[in-house]
Amino acid sequence: MSQSLPARADVDVRFTWNLNDIYPNDDAWRAALTEVRGAGDRLRAFQGRLGESAQTLLELFRLEDELSQTLDKLGNYARRKADEDTRNPVYQEMSAQFMHLAVELSQASAFETPELLAIPADTLDGFFAAEPALEHYRLAITRIRRQKEHTLSPECEALLAAAGPMSQAPDDIFSMLNDADMTFPDAVDGQNVPHPVTHGTFVPLLQSPDRALRQSAFRSLYSVYGQFRNTSAAILSSQMKQLQFFANARNYPSALHAALDQTEVPVDIYHNLIATVHNHLPAMHRYVRLRKRLLGVDALHFYDLYTPMVADQDVKVDYEQAKQTALAALAPLGESYLNLLREGFDNRWIDVYENQGKRSGAYSAGAYGVHPYVLLNYTDTLDDMFTLVHEMGHALHSYLSNKHQSVTYANYVIFVAEVASTCNEALLMQHLLQTTTDKRRRAYLINHFLEQFRGTLYRQTMFAEFELWCSEQIRAGEALTAEALSAKYQALNRAYYGEDIVLDEEIALEWARIPHFYYDFYVYQYATGFAAAIALSQRILHEGQPAVDDYLRFLSGGCSADPVTLLKGAGVDMASPAPIAQALERFDALIGELEILCNE
Repeated sequence: MSQSLPARADVDVRFTWNLNDIYPNDDAWRAALTEVRGAGDRLRAFQGRLGESAQTLLELFRLEDELSQTLDKLGNYARRKADEDTRNPVYQEMSAQFMHLAVELSQASAFETPELLAIPADTLDGFFAAEPALEHYRLAITRIRRQKEHTLSPECEALLAAAGPMSQAPDDIFSMLNDADMTFPDAVDGQNVPHPVTHGTFVPLLQSPDRALRQSAFRSLYSVYGQFRNTSAAILSSQMKQLQFFANARNYPSALHAALDQTEVPVDIYHNLIATVHNHLPAMHRYVRLRKRLLGVDALHFYDLYTPMVADQDVKVDYEQAKQTALAALAPLGESYLNLLREGFDNRWIDVYENQGKRSGAYSAGAYGVHPYVLLNYTDTLDDMFTLVHEMGHALHSYLSNKHQSVTYANYVIFVAEVASTCNEALLMQHLLQTTTDKRRRAYLINHFLEQFRGTLYRQTMFAEFELWCSEQIRAGEALTAEALSAKYQALNRAYYGEDIVLDEEIALEWARIPHFYYDFYVYQYATGFAAAIALSQRILHEGQPAVDDYLRFLSGGCSADPVTLLKGAGVDMASPAPIAQALERFDALIGELEILCNE
């Protein structure tokens, strides 16, 4: 019989995050919002004055730091509350109020960048000499001034700031459609027993050994996406158009250049990732052939990609067991790291289980001045344990950067965001491989590790290639119809997975359910982060304390340097194709080991 999800109010409080650590209640949040609503006037009071003195410039930056901390708390509280149940209109409204305030303050400070750019270099040097406290903001000012060719007049900057809510619309609409409005028919297993299909249960259903259940879940989910394919195409097209609009407005050659320039990442790294992965597609095709053989199927389908290839090794990991295993696996990072991990486990940083209306997936959200928060939808699978250590990697990265950096430099950029999380996953896998002597269990774990390579390095690169194609279509004036999107997505699946898998018509619609296509060229960083994490985890395990010290400094670095430099300090050069190529060579070697284990 199908089991319904609990209502939010019925979830055991021990497994929910404690948002009272931000504000004790909604009224306190509203009071804080009211208090900061007049901040726009405080910002506008500096307009036309930034070149007058070092003290004036210092006062503005200090005010912005103060407002940044308040906005961080306001936004985190409202958005985390909204994600608990996306259908709740109270928190939808609070999130909208926060966004309105954020846009208002952005508009109020629109004068800042043009005025900073207008200050002569020798005048600015004089400011630094006259006011030593201003030196703290030198890097922030330098980053603004390097944007000179992409900065418009104060009037145009104010107009672009006012367009902020429109730029969020595609993501907001996708979230409402995907998380709040879509429901899926039950899947039916081989015994004709129904199983609920949700965003949280879909992958666990695809991991089932019951092939009839996998196929039914696959068709259930995509039958609904198929009904909304034209709407989904219109939403994704709108996302690409708004990115291109802002790229054009700011004189970037493309939306990709605009996105990567914000994080000081050269576009060559994006293209290098795709090229390097393409050079190693034969390894993925080898993996697909091995999967087909080990599953013993005449035809391999996309709903066969998630189920373990090694029989009778289905691993269930409840939440308490996952926490204890995480502590053991991450022990190489030292006791200080483990103490922070325990603090997160014991003091309700984490929202653990799925409930009605809860946002799908998983994430970590850092809040300056407050501990981070982690959203899960835990279902007792091995994947869920990896998700737990992944998101806690993000959380402790945020915690350490917030602790060691001022609010000015605490927020690490997205290029390095996936490194800490994936390094945790690599350490967990290494721990599991080291603590098993059973050949069948080892084969199962290698299969799982290979799936991490497939799902992160290969699949996210395929997403990145698809996202780039979508952007280039819009830049060329082409329409992103459901048919065009599905045809391109189908072709990419054929290229990445090879000829030994059936191109199910449903997989052509997968683009319609990927929320990261609304994150502005985010997904490629899962792949680059994975490659960097494999290198870092190996260094930590082989070199010990010196590598750990370098790594913890990296985690504490925030955005105190550009991301490529920060990673170099930890021992990885992502400007080179070497980390990606080495990771993919490791993937190929693991396939060879699995072939041997399964032939014994």
